[in-house]
Amino acid sequence: MKNLTVTEVTVEKKDRRLLDNVALTLNSGELLGVIGPNGSGKSTLLRVLAGLEGPKTGSVKLDGVEITQLNPSIRAQRIGYHAQNSKLHWPLPVSTVIALGRLPFTHSLDTLTRDDENLIAEAINKTSLASFLNRNVDTLSGGELARVHIARLLAGSQDVLLADEPTANLDPKFQLEILRILRKHGRNARGTVIVLHDLNFAARHCDRLLLLDQGRVHTHGVPTEVLTPEHVEAVFDVPKQYLRDTGIDEALAIQSATSNRN
Repeated sequence: MKNLTVTEVTVEKKDRRLLDNVALTLNSGELLGVIGPNGSGKSTLLRVLAGLEGPKTGSVKLDGVEITQLNPSIRAQRIGYHAQNSKLHWPLPVSTVIALGRLPFTHSLDTLTRDDENLIAEAINKTSLASFLNRNVDTLSGGELARVHIARLLAGSQDVLLADEPTANLDPKFQLEILRILRKHGRNARGTVIVLHDLNFAARHCDRLLLLDQGRVHTHGVPTEVLTPEHVEAVFDVPKQYLRDTGIDEALAIQSATSNRN
């Protein structure tokens, strides 16, 4: 992957503008965080990037090719998508759900290759789900099910991973593990876009941030440029001391120092 480029994307539904002239670029090796208040268009943007929702105007290109021009099976092999509050309607075994991440690359779970099986095993190991494989997903807690969905996403091992609130319903240990995994994915000549509500996580783990407000890009850049008292107050309607009180300013200082050393 070289880059995923969004140019002047606008999305409207029932006379309501969900995204308004949004532009962004995801570069190879990068973890991009999308932040903003509820209803700012974050989930809609991810659906557009995945090719699941078409914009009224604008374009989304992967390595210079419009994603709507890609064969759906090829697009599924290039872009992996994790929806917010993913649901399963059948009581499938955990092992089967994780293996579904390989479906874009094989016609059936009965024809998995050794490479497929290795990628599935790696995803299971990363999400610590080995002891859950024989359980049906309808017996899992919300947090356990969230890890299964993340494992399914990781099993796909696509060039671009899109994850909408990947840390929701997880305890602190697995929140940190999943963010580390997604960050590492973006280091292997691939890229990851995640929607986050937790600004502390955004400060600590993302290379760049895109701050949305009412469907528009309020600002974008490295975390220290985006998570300023002025931007946070204007978009989230919280006092300027919010960054200090929640420890976000400290996280930004640590990340900035680490980046300067690298």
